[in-house]
Amino acid sequence: MSDAPHTSPFAPTRWTLVLRARGDSVESRAALSELCEAYYQPVLRFLRSEGRDEDTARELVHDFFARVLAGRAFDGADPERGRFRSYLLGALRHFLADQHDHARRLKRGSGNAPQSLDEPVGTDTSPGFQLADPAASAQDANFDREWALTVMGRALSALQKEFSAAAKLDEFETFKPWLVGDVATGSQADIARRLGLSEGAVKVTIHRLRKRFRTAVRSEIAQTLRDPALVDEELRHLIEALL
Repeated sequence: MSDAPHTSPFAPTRWTLVLRARGDSVESRAALSELCEAYYQPVLRFLRSEGRDEDTARELVHDFFARVLAGRAFDGADPERGRFRSYLLGALRHFLADQHDHARRLKRGSGNAPQSLDEPVGTDTSPGFQLADPAASAQDANFDREWALTVMGRALSALQKEFSAAAKLDEFETFKPWLVGDVATGSQADIARRLGLSEGAVKVTIHRLRKRFRTAVRSEIAQTLRDPALVDEELRHLIEALL
């Protein structure tokens, strides 16, 4: 199978654009909007995993991203160590605490205004938003897993589009199981017979496709980081989150 056209990650990354202008420029606001749209699902699945019903979770997600996009929730981001994943989770935890406090105030009839989401969220090395919750580490792990699944899914979709544009979608679908771990024992031999290829040729094709998929995953990760040198570290974290 010949390689489909390759699309390299553009520079600067979307997260770099957000950090560069701290949300003031049209460019950075558009980048933030793209990131929020791209990572809507991890937030939704995270909220669902905590026991909320679908309608409640979706309403919370809508309100959360509306506040992020309307405000300056990432103004405290450290441009040298910023990870969009870290700041999104920090902002989400703060938002949920704010929602909880606001509901409690309403119950008590205090009428006090909720704390603003626009306050700085800290850095990767500072506490950022903290909740007095002993289950916080488990919640973080759940969020990171949902994040990892979304990154993998977006990378897979990008690769699928490349092969579709090259009129090789059938080939992609044939070998896709080796990317997503849905492979039956001995199926390489079946594919080889069906395509009239040697098993060796099938193995080489799978190897190349896996390399392309890894590149697509790295490209997706890079869009959420300030420093390209952090890609390998973030990739390791992604893999660990899926184990």
